[in-house]
Amino acid sequence: MHKGKGMKFVGDSRIKADRQPNIPKDYSEYPGRTEAFWPNFLLKEWLVGAVFLVGFLVMTLAEPAPLEKMADPTDTTYIPLPDWYFLFLYQFLKYEFAGGNYVLIGAIVAPGLAFGALLLAPFLDKGSQRRPVKRPITTGIMLLAITSVIWLTYESVAEVDWETRTEQNKPVLQPEVEIDKESDGYAVFNKSCVSCHGDNLQGGVGPTLIGVDYSVEEIKKIAVEGTGDMPSGQFKGSDEELQQLAEFIVSVNEQADE
Repeated sequence: MHKGKGMKFVGDSRIKADRQPNIPKDYSEYPGRTEAFWPNFLLKEWLVGAVFLVGFLVMTLAEPAPLEKMADPTDTTYIPLPDWYFLFLYQFLKYEFAGGNYVLIGAIVAPGLAFGALLLAPFLDKGSQRRPVKRPITTGIMLLAITSVIWLTYESVAEVDWETRTEQNKPVLQPEVEIDKESDGYAVFNKSCVSCHGDNLQGGVGPTLIGVDYSVEEIKKIAVEGTGDMPSGQFKGSDEELQQLAEFIVSVNEQADE
């Protein structure tokens, strides 16, 4: 409390009595050179981001990403590719200095330095100028990053025979069949085969059972003796259950053929 012309009361000694409200600075003296971060600059950023987001959504709806065939752990000839936005790193690991014995450099050290430089760019170049030519460090790092990503992505895409890859890995469409899950055959299937071949015979650890061209006797023989990666002795039921299982699988495939 101060005596004099009137009295001033301050509830907190850390707050000055003559503190002014937080009024944004007047940037009218610098037209086109600077502006208030909120809401002017931030609103422009949001609008640009929204335009790009809507554009990406439209592209994904108009041209959906193609799916390949179901993953097969026994296919050793299949070469997986990362998503397009990681193709430049995938290509980088192919070079001698970034792969093989030096894979740690290609996978961790080099990408870490590159992204670290982008993060440190604002701190390395603190100039007040907004023109790219006036900020050589920031501009140089950004141009180097963009050029590297575009070139490595192009190199990665150019090495892939996309037509052959698309044809070899074309997704196999499962025919629509109606599974009678109340039948005796499905009860046997659910007890003996569902863990490998899926609850709708669509496949899982084992291959799909829809679209197979086997007779009842052939299916019975496979269930008992095994085939390929399927070992013998997998079926533990009675002869009657084996017959029900084989007839059930055949009946499902008869629907698929119709």
